[in-house]
Amino acid sequence: MSSLIPDSHLDLLHRPLYCHLATVSPAGRPQSNPMWVSWDGTHLRFTHTNTRRKYTQLQANPHLAISIVDPDNMARYLEVRATVAEIVPDPTAAEYDALSQRYGRGPQIPPDAADRVIILASPYHVTTRG
Repeated sequence: MSSLIPDSHLDLLHRPLYCHLATVSPAGRPQSNPMWVSWDGTHLRFTHTNTRRKYTQLQANPHLAISIVDPDNMARYLEVRATVAEIVPDPTAAEYDALSQRYGRGPQIPPDAADRVIILASPYHVTTRG
């Protein structure tokens, strides 16, 4: 299966840019937060804990959306709608450490490492501009 992400906007996923990750609460209300993200060519990848609201919301409703705005051209963006494909335990916080380094913070293992998970999301719709 080929990627839904067009080559013209792949750089937004390859650069260490924050995305806004939107999920839906059980009451149907949207919630969006800036998050670290990586792209493995098939899945959007996030590090999170199994003790926070986003995790609970994604367990109840696996649909999410991200948006990334190009800081060099604010009219250029990528929006990806996706479904959680898998949530993998990450008690060593290896994904957190990798993303910390990707985002220029150097090697780090957070104090909540035991609760860490990797969220893998499969895109099903993409919108771009610019």
